[in-house]
Amino acid sequence: MGRPVVIDVVAAPGGNATEVLRLAASVDQLSPHVLAEAIVSEALARGLKLSLPTDVTEEPGRGVTATIGARRMSAGKLPADAVTSAWARGVVNRAGLDGAAIAWVCIEGEPAGAVLLRDPLRRHAPRTVRRLRAAGLNRLVMLTGDRAEPAREVATVLGLDEVYAEQTPADKVAAVRAERDRAVTVMVGDGINDAPALAAATVGVAMGARGATASSEAADVVLTTDRVDRLADAIDIARWSRRIAVQSAAVGMSLSLLAMVIAALGWLPPAAGALLQEGIDVAVILNALRALRGNPAAEVVLPAGTEQMLRHFAAEHDELRDTLGLLRDSADRLAAAPDSAALESLTTAHRLLTDRILPHERAEETQLYPALARPLGSDEATATMSRTHAEILRLADRIGAHVGLAQSAGAIQSDQVDDLLACLYGLYTLLRLHFVQEEENYFTLVQDEPTTADTARTRRPTEGADSAIHG
Repeated sequence: MGRPVVIDVVAAPGGNATEVLRLAASVDQLSPHVLAEAIVSEALARGLKLSLPTDVTEEPGRGVTATIGARRMSAGKLPADAVTSAWARGVVNRAGLDGAAIAWVCIEGEPAGAVLLRDPLRRHAPRTVRRLRAAGLNRLVMLTGDRAEPAREVATVLGLDEVYAEQTPADKVAAVRAERDRAVTVMVGDGINDAPALAAATVGVAMGARGATASSEAADVVLTTDRVDRLADAIDIARWSRRIAVQSAAVGMSLSLLAMVIAALGWLPPAAGALLQEGIDVAVILNALRALRGNPAAEVVLPAGTEQMLRHFAAEHDELRDTLGLLRDSADRLAAAPDSAALESLTTAHRLLTDRILPHERAEETQLYPALARPLGSDEATATMSRTHAEILRLADRIGAHVGLAQSAGAIQSDQVDDLLACLYGLYTLLRLHFVQEEENYFTLVQDEPTTADTARTRRPTEGADSAIHG
């Protein structure tokens, strides 16, 4: 998963959403949990002044409780039977539809608001899962404390074999032990709640970039970044190194044995035999040094200009992704009533298409895709994406034609509504899918941090979570 982000803050009737976020961040600011970090980051980004909590206690899998001023407050989960009010049920329904996690904010035990967070999939996640399966991990299971709906959504996208949601630390340990009884099990975790499960696995792997000291201490392996695809890299490196080592040992011993047989028959003088043995040793050492380069079959060479272009378009994706909601909002407004407000919203959405999205797609088609043809081996590698560009342009032109007709008539006509809704919702869905496909297939070719080398070597995109068990 990626880094969680706050998508909405809801206050109880009579409350203030900004104050709910401030109180949640004040309670969470001493917690190492990734959701707490997201809440605090959002509050600081909004310029909110946090209060210093006292008597802070954190219950793994449940949340944080602290005293602020004279009041006892908490941020975290609530039992299902505690969600009884209409506004709270609305929050639960909204979270279920959006696949979001909920951090309930309680004052003296009473819910005062909720923070909704969504943990988007990282671009590398689907390719990482494929690489792990290719490495021989034949059962992939996700354990998470999140609710079942977003967990199942992630499992479906990634193609996981099993998902266990709403897991406490004790539940995770039991699941790991059950998997360990079936086969050798690797557990990957990134939080303090995962430490017991890491210790219970055959091999525990902690992602240590977020400072989860307990997990790092309990694990057998610590990844210094918070990216699980580094585990796939480690497996690739280990297998390639072992292959080179076995190859070097076998070739070296075979040549030495052959030289000894020739010498025993009297066909090889001692001095020449010594020189030949030295030559064999040097050849074996040089062959072993190939392990430093990595497996060339799993690499694709990108010119520096192409790598820079990929980073540029990836940054544009990050900027444009949040604006795509304007298309859906315009459709929602039109579905409510085809009035002047709907026409204004439709005009704004069309301006977004013509000013930002379509120029971005045209630049990809004329600049990025031709540059990728050679590294990927063929123009066919981007052919399906080019067809998607054509469909995006067709739908955008159709929406533009409707805008022209509506402006000429002074209002959206009734016979335009159904087609406009189909175009807006369809284009919104198509763009979301297209962005994800490009990010998974092409943008993952470049590493996270730019390099100064003229070329970059990265894994092919065709190779191939909370917590995950790999068994």
